[in-house]
Amino acid sequence: MTTPAGDGQLYIDGTFRPPAGGRTGPVLEKATNVQIGTYGLGDDVDVEAAVRAARAAQPSWAALGAPERAGYLRRFAAYLAGHFDELVRQSMRETGGVRAKAEDEVATSIRQLEISAVQATENAGDLLPPYKAGKLSMSRAVPLGVIGIITPWNYPMNLAMRAVAPGLAFGNTVVLKPAELTPIIGGQVLARAANYAGLPAGVFNVVTGDGPAAGHALAEHRGVDLLDFTGSRAVGLAIAASAATDLRAVRLELGGSNAFVVLDDADIDLAASAAMIASLEFQGQTCISASRHVVLCDVADRYIEAVTRRVEALTVGDPLNPDMDLGPLISEAQRDRVHREIVAPSIAMGAKLITGGTYDRLFYRPTVLADVTADMPAFRDEIFGPVIPITVVDSEDAAVELVNGHPMLMNSVFSRDLIRGLAVAERLQAGEVHVNDAHARHGAENQMPAFTKRQWIGVQRTPLTLPTWTSDPAGRR
Repeated sequence: MTTPAGDGQLYIDGTFRPPAGGRTGPVLEKATNVQIGTYGLGDDVDVEAAVRAARAAQPSWAALGAPERAGYLRRFAAYLAGHFDELVRQSMRETGGVRAKAEDEVATSIRQLEISAVQATENAGDLLPPYKAGKLSMSRAVPLGVIGIITPWNYPMNLAMRAVAPGLAFGNTVVLKPAELTPIIGGQVLARAANYAGLPAGVFNVVTGDGPAAGHALAEHRGVDLLDFTGSRAVGLAIAASAATDLRAVRLELGGSNAFVVLDDADIDLAASAAMIASLEFQGQTCISASRHVVLCDVADRYIEAVTRRVEALTVGDPLNPDMDLGPLISEAQRDRVHREIVAPSIAMGAKLITGGTYDRLFYRPTVLADVTADMPAFRDEIFGPVIPITVVDSEDAAVELVNGHPMLMNSVFSRDLIRGLAVAERLQAGEVHVNDAHARHGAENQMPAFTKRQWIGVQRTPLTLPTWTSDPAGRR
């Protein structure tokens, strides 16, 4: 990179600067615990400066023609593409993900920029049916203003970019606060890319820092027109509660206890293979990971055997070693949560440890638990670790009843009968359900509705003839 990221600088109003308090923190390689850079510990002073810069820059940025804004986004994408291998390695070191995960993350970020650049020039609104003859009704998309974005550590680049790219494309300005565990790949490299692209000062700002200081200041700032937060359910609920006091707009993607349902006519090999992705991709550290495997009793033994065989063949180690299937967990705190709050208590309550349940430093062996019941942490809680908890039920209805009632983002259902699988999918109370698949990749999607508002415009096309009011001298209708 032309100017190295990881130097502890913030990016505010088009310039790289140290945090106001002058403090920095270390960025660690998760597999080795070696320091690979620093990040600035920004605070409310830095957030205030970034929001002020974004608000000052927003009117002129929105006034640019869509093709011109799209050009900036393409140059942004070109920087990432030109540093692809370097960014992949940075992601592997900073997140602990294997190469396939890192390549997908960087490539998806580039694709989101490219798609948003196209979307910005495709449609500025709609021509609507008029409610009365002689009138013309139009609706146009206008930017919200300043968007504050707080991102997590698991997919730090593309979870930032899915908000940054459409936000910028449609005329908003941005203040980004990346996760403190991944501040380089999730923020500092994006600042370098924005600077390379020549984005006008204040259009894109990055304030690194810890959650209680920088994150809280951004979440509470009244100068932000929309706060986009991806992270834990507890923090999201706190943000929503605070925003409700003065009706500030928030966009939240929170975690959930996602379900993986295996019916008695399922293709067991297919289901077991999909389970490796559903529960173990990136060591299970995603909000769409399957936390509960609900299996009908007729196929339970076969499913447990098939899953266990695949799990025991997986290798765990430094993701820079191409022979490794899984890397480390993100932190000691996360490892201890998985082991001490999920696995160990569930075993103490009667769950059967089939394989795994051990760790070396941050490397946690993928784990299979059987005989899991609904009152155990392994069923009840979002795991965020490489654990497959299996709960056996007697019927399809029992499976549906057991699955529903928990916060869920994405579920899976396995059945050889597609119609049956679809019918069960329709009964599951999740935002997204896959039949015979596990969190399938849909690619970057049209984010325009989330980052614009609709402005209704009424136009009278013919001369307006007012009635003559005789009964009401005030002219009321």
